Amino acid sequence: MKTGLVLEGGAKRGIYTAGVLDVLLENNIRVDGVIGVSAGAIHGCSYVAEQAGRSIRYNLKYGNDYRFMSFRSWLLSGNIVDTQFCYRDLPEKLDPFDNETFKKSATAFYVTCSNLETGEAEYIHCWDLVKEIDYLRASASLPLVSRIVEIGGKKLLDGGICDSIPLRAFINLGYEKNIVVQTRPAGYRKKPGMTGWLAALVYRKFPRFVRAVKNRHLMYNRELDYIEEMREQGKILVIRPSRLIKIGKMERNLDIVKEMYELGREDALRELPRIREFLKQS
Repeated sequence: MKTGLVLEGGAKRGIYTAGVLDVLLENNIRVDGVIGVSAGAIHGCSYVAEQAGRSIRYNLKYGNDYRFMSFRSWLLSGNIVDTQFCYRDLPEKLDPFDNETFKKSATAFYVTCSNLETGEAEYIHCWDLVKEIDYLRASASLPLVSRIVEIGGKKLLDGGICDSIPLRAFINLGYEKNIVVQTRPAGYRKKPGMTGWLAALVYRKFPRFVRAVKNRHLMYNRELDYIEEMREQGKILVIRPSRLIKIGKMERNLDIVKEMYELGREDALRELPRIREFLKQS
């Protein structure tokens, strides 16, 4: 039975996941596959590349650089995250990503993106993140504040619009025993978004994507119900924030970013015996 990690996104909130993954790496806990959405994919690739500490290191070093994530970047480039800085300079020079280890890893890596034309999620198996970095970029490109990423003949954006926590999809891909890392505490429910009218205007050529944007809260809450059902049956193990930390999508307070990361570490360390037992049963 193949084991997997299913990693939710959440912009800066996703640094929680980096804390969880670092604990897994430090304790030599490996799985057969990883599927990430947006920030989940951004941090998940460093897990596959065995680079513990990388995500929090560059978040704290560059978190307040306007090119990392800011409205200034959006006004200057059309992307809230500067493409050259975050997907070229950072992984290639400033805090190098170990692509060779990634390519040799026995852990498969999937990135979740939203297809604007179909209004459906795409689950892309990435083998080489130097050549396929744009899939990672697409997965983390937030609607309305990012340019559409065109790659492989498809128009793609943030994977969280069409599949925020792709547990069901990963099971269908053959990963039957999964650890799900969420970035919201237990009991959270998503409310209808306030920007559906704007999405309808900006993406009027893509009515299926607009529908997905408007119905995102329904999709997300259904996924939460499915996760809870699977958790109660003992088929998955869920790691999620044990307490609420108020952290913005573009959080500038690096102390809060560090606190969220440390909470991920704390929760994962507490769950280590259960994680080992869960994976041992596979």
